[in-house]
Amino acid sequence: MSSRSLMLLLSACVGLASCSQQDNKAVTTAPVAPKQQGPGEPFKFHKMIEVSPGQYYDVLSWGRGTKVGAKYLILRSDSTEQKYNTTEGDIDGPIKDVLNSDLDTDGNPEIIIQANSIDTNRYTNVYVYEYRDQRAQKIDWPRLTVSQRKGYRGGDRLFIKDDKLMREFPVYDGSGATAKPNGQKRLLEYSLHSNEFSVKQVSKDSTVNTAKDGVVISQPKVEQKETAKISEKKSSSSKKKTSHKTEKKKKHRHRR
Repeated sequence: MSSRSLMLLLSACVGLASCSQQDNKAVTTAPVAPKQQGPGEPFKFHKMIEVSPGQYYDVLSWGRGTKVGAKYLILRSDSTEQKYNTTEGDIDGPIKDVLNSDLDTDGNPEIIIQANSIDTNRYTNVYVYEYRDQRAQKIDWPRLTVSQRKGYRGGDRLFIKDDKLMREFPVYDGSGATAKPNGQKRLLEYSLHSNEFSVKQVSKDSTVNTAKDGVVISQPKVEQKETAKISEKKSSSSKKKTSHKTEKKKKHRHRR
């Protein structure tokens, strides 16, 4: 075999080997997953709310070097009027949800931001803004009263019902780390008038607890039964004492 033929044979072998390697790569290579759609760093949360056609509110939290976000942004876009403005503020804890409403039915929307507080004394932080054209007015969120706060350990759920802002949370027994949920829930109703909130409790907390084995125990009834038993014991013991005294008197008279 001539040197020229040998070179042609080697080049053909190399070409076949490279083609087989390319085929193997094409078979074994896994498909590349598309990148997740989201705000990405430095943004931690994003939710878009369409209040009316052409009027959008993008709510974001952001902050590099933190897991929960240090600031919030409300980006208002009015594509009909070609007007855009921004509202911002400090935030304590990660955003849980964003609601929109018109609680005072004046035609001006409210944007409600609920954040889970990193401060265990408050548990939930709420930021409310009412928008009048291009101006955003912040509305103070009222703190729970002493009676409303009794047994409160967070776990709030906010929702809109019949133009009212409702707040529901589980009730706990005990204090500190030993506090445990007792199966009850407290429901508060928030109304808005002249940019001020008023709060009332919708219903009283139930006094009936459910035990672990499913037996329903009513605390007041148990106390009444225990009181009745104690009174029965007292009356029976008093009867015994009077009868014992009577017997002594009879014996004493007989001796006379």
